Amino acid sequence: MNMLSQFLWVILPYLCIAVFIVGHIFRYRTDKFNWTAKSSEFIEKKQLMVGSILFHLGIIPVILGHVSGLGIPKSWTQALGISDHLYHMGALYGGGFFGVLTLAGMIILTARRFTIKSVRKLSSASDLIVNVLLLFIVFMGMFSTIVTNVVQPEFDYRESISVWFRGLLILRPDASLMADVPVSFKIHVLSGFIIFGLWPFTRLVHVWSVPLNYVGRSYIIYRKHRAS
Repeated sequence: MNMLSQFLWVILPYLCIAVFIVGHIFRYRTDKFNWTAKSSEFIEKKQLMVGSILFHLGIIPVILGHVSGLGIPKSWTQALGISDHLYHMGALYGGGFFGVLTLAGMIILTARRFTIKSVRKLSSASDLIVNVLLLFIVFMGMFSTIVTNVVQPEFDYRESISVWFRGLLILRPDASLMADVPVSFKIHVLSGFIIFGLWPFTRLVHVWSVPLNYVGRSYIIYRKHRAS
């Protein structure tokens, strides 16, 4: 096994995970007041609304699909009576549908950020990089799901990528598991880890600022002021 494989499938993932964790802690402690995303809604609202709705409707099921696909061993789904063919069809059509929504949303949001001059001026370099990288990751995921799985139907990521990923989590990585993985899947995986490494230094940190306390807080009552 050469050093490049060790770097790509062992060192780089752990490095990105470490930067992800330490970077978030460092930024929160030193830059808490900028833990947000600059809104450009007041500049342009229609494309932002359509792109955001499509992206978020798609990305949540996509993330859940990735978590189950990478985290749940193939033997477990078989034990539940889910055949390989049924699982593959669900991943292809279900994942493809929500992937298309995510991709459409990212195309709209990325085009908006680059083509609307006032939005582009408000954007930082990291905003532009994140948009392009997210679009690339989603595109490669769709390409792998629709094209690669059709061209190479014998490939089963649950016997290679999933096993490798779980090995990373339990500190027993095996780079050899990624040797025969199609290039499109490799690019998708590596770009995913890169976005994790960049995450703490971009607007993506606002993902962790979901205002859950709004659900249980008391209503704010506004009363009209009457001049005496």
